[in-house]
Amino acid sequence: MFADRAKIFVKSGRGGDGHVSFRREKYVPNGGPDGGDGGNGGSVVFVVDDGLNTLTDFRHIRKYCAENGEEGGKKNCHGKNGKDIIIKVPAGTVIKEAVSGKVITDMSGDNTRFTLLTGGRGGNGNQHYATSTMQAPKYAQPGQPSKELELLLELKVIADVGLVGFPNVGKSTFLSRVTNAKPKIANYHFTTLNPNLGVVDLDGDGFVIADIPGLIEGASEGIGLGHEFLRHIERTKMLIHIVDAASTEGRDPIEDIYVINRELENYQADIAGRPQIIAANKIDCIFDGEDPVEKIRAEFEPKGIPVYAISAVTGDGVKELLYAVKNRLADIKEKPVIFEQEYDPEAVLRQRDEPHTVTYDAEKDEYVVEGPRIEKMLGYTNLESEKGFAFFQRFLRENGILEELKELGIKEGDTVRLYGLSFDYYPE
Repeated sequence: MFADRAKIFVKSGRGGDGHVSFRREKYVPNGGPDGGDGGNGGSVVFVVDDGLNTLTDFRHIRKYCAENGEEGGKKNCHGKNGKDIIIKVPAGTVIKEAVSGKVITDMSGDNTRFTLLTGGRGGNGNQHYATSTMQAPKYAQPGQPSKELELLLELKVIADVGLVGFPNVGKSTFLSRVTNAKPKIANYHFTTLNPNLGVVDLDGDGFVIADIPGLIEGASEGIGLGHEFLRHIERTKMLIHIVDAASTEGRDPIEDIYVINRELENYQADIAGRPQIIAANKIDCIFDGEDPVEKIRAEFEPKGIPVYAISAVTGDGVKELLYAVKNRLADIKEKPVIFEQEYDPEAVLRQRDEPHTVTYDAEKDEYVVEGPRIEKMLGYTNLESEKGFAFFQRFLRENGILEELKELGIKEGDTVRLYGLSFDYYPE
């Protein structure tokens, strides 16, 4: 079974804690600190694998965790970094945050490798906190925590041209004739359970064409497998609308075209508005009587939609249709659709896991900064040392706290309070 959606859980590695230790050597009774730094945690990395064309593997494995960093050791030994978790996906996979459905990244075009969650940074060992006044620091920095997220993966096929139409109108037969694709062909509804891709080669120039599974009325509302398949035409530049001109199953080809176009309009108006060419198929099954192809032409060519009579079985009219598609594609200057980022997991998780508040206390005329990460930082930072205070200032700057204080109107000499500690503010 073709799989074009999957929900998975990913988790980066935790940073290793910094180590607290002191040199213990012969004739050196009071050696200085030598605690090593913790290793960095592994990251969650997505990579495009050209050998994949489905998301089937994610049905069996749903949890992906990177390695944690190791704790630092004695004698300035650095903890081992955790290994990244490499997750391979087919080209065209859109990665979304599962709850909101917002796009994190689109693994298409030049985006073949994407670090989704970085591992936690390893903590500093106690050797970093030694100063002239604090020669034996008994604290080290803990490693940063891991990050985790639930993701929705969606495969959206990348093709220049999409084939649309009712089941059994001859799309798979057409694709097998004009490309190197080998779709399974049989006479029943939803013959094609996955989009088949093929390359059309015309005098050394060509384009990618996708046989989108047969749509039915109500597909845009999710009836049948509508939503599962409609997403695959979101990237196409134009559509070939194949109809059974001979009405071999008793349906009216003109009404079929209107029905499918309504489904496209209901699903996404932008898709319905893309250039379209009608391929009136099965002309080898048209015998005596009025020519149905002329009826189709009379209905749609005044609307700017060209109609080509073809037989996917015999090949009649196919070459003319393909050159018409090639010429139309040459006039379309738009680049393939790449879905823009709507959700930055690093920024969101940082705000969610390490919240802080910056407020103004009018009664005491002080600016108050609070939050669990602030409190944790104060616990392992020696503010009496020059190095520790520099780290403290950098922490406030990198976490946007100084910027928030400025937005509240802080001025030089104003007081900032953090969990009982008060400081005078001076711009950097």
